[in-house]
Amino acid sequence: MSTKIKETVKALLAEGKIRGFLGLIERDGHVMPHLFCNRQDLEALSLGDHGEPGNARYPLNQIMIRLAIEYPEETFALLVRGCDERGLKELFKWKQLKEEQVLLVGVGCPDELAMACECEKPYPDCLVDGPKGEKADSQKVARIEEMALDSRLQFWNVEFDRCVKCLGCRNVCPMCFCNECTLEEANLIDSGEVPPANPTFHLTRAIHMVGRCIDCGLCEEACPADIPLRTLYKKVAEIVTKEFGYKTGYTVDEKSPFNIIEVK
Repeated sequence: MSTKIKETVKALLAEGKIRGFLGLIERDGHVMPHLFCNRQDLEALSLGDHGEPGNARYPLNQIMIRLAIEYPEETFALLVRGCDERGLKELFKWKQLKEEQVLLVGVGCPDELAMACECEKPYPDCLVDGPKGEKADSQKVARIEEMALDSRLQFWNVEFDRCVKCLGCRNVCPMCFCNECTLEEANLIDSGEVPPANPTFHLTRAIHMVGRCIDCGLCEEACPADIPLRTLYKKVAEIVTKEFGYKTGYTVDEKSPFNIIEVK
């Protein structure tokens, strides 16, 4: 599946349209992020473990922000799936990246991954290669909503109490770009208690991600306690859509109702 991706990136490099291509490379049996700056290196391009896109996933958008800071005048290309593209659209609106300096090279996720993620749009608009899969409804949210209200509260309390406060969900999130984290503010938590006690940590983070969560699921993958964080954020996204008519990352022009900061 990576042949079309390689051809597209090789052409961009040959024409001098980009400084480099941020994607994935496989070395010694491991898949990791890599900045491809010449066409020869692209032979080692990977879309994930064993060639399946999505099996090895990283917050490439987060790395892209660091590249843009280091090389503010350069243009880069970036490997994106559907959720990555949604994230970039929001990052453009939040002025974290310049749209004209990031070229998107899209790959569609296989049906198995889309169904496991219950992804509403498992392919990017900039699709270069891969399937254009169908929307998958969220059965996990539906199952929890079938519970009585007190049972739901008990369910989430049990899940949150397994949290070991490793900050993995925050650190891996491609949409966490604040210079100062709300969860570490002195007026929110007692001195020496970082992050705050359960369930304050997860509820505060869920509220902070309103209008920014792109449903990539990296937080849940990173969680060593297997807390169903994606289910929580899917429900928050449903509320935002119902109350405000806003779907995160589906347009470049429409700003989140919570993105009220004017940046000149």
